[in-house]
Order: sequence, then C-alpha cells, then structure tokens
Amino acid sequence: MTSPAQQPHLSNHHRNTLRQIFQHPTSHNIEWNAVRSLLEAVGSVAERHDGKFVVSVGPDTEFLEPPLQKDINTQMVVDLRRMLRDAGYGPDAAES
Repeated sequence: MTSPAQQPHLSNHHRNTLRQIFQHPTSHNIEWNAVRSLLEAVGSVAERHDGKFVVSVGPDTEFLEPPLQKDINTQMVVDLRRMLRDAGYGPDAAES
C-alpha cells in the first residue's frame, strides 16, 4: 500500500503545503489558498452561506473560517495537523 503523499492526486505543491503544516516550529506563512487546495485533494470542501467551510478528511469533519489575511493562524495549523494525521497524512507522509 502506498502512503498518502505518494498517491497520484497529491502534487508537489500539496506535499509542500503538508510539510509546512507539520513543520516545527509552526510556520506562520501558510497560505489559505494552498491549504484549501490540499484539503480539496485529500477530502471534500464545501463553502457554507455564512462564509465558513465544511471540510471532511478521513474520519473528521471540521468547520473552518477562512482567515481575513492570506495566511492561516496557529490554531488552524493545530486543527489541520490533527485532521490530516487522523486521515493518514502525517509528517511521515509529508516527507515522502
């Protein structure tokens, strides 16, 4: 079985975004557009009428509010790490 990062639907851009999400110390310049693209590649993303996004990846569903600026905040990074790790897209997958 191949790791999630080796699956053909993940581009180099998606793998780079994964690396940024799991980077320590936490990166403060992860762009929302890159995160949304990654989430669309590994799960489902739907925008609600209130501007929030319903994101389902693996067993988890989260309601994410897009940032006012282009970069996501630290709390969203923490939430994304948990969601992606639960779906098998952990730091090892980002390094593949």
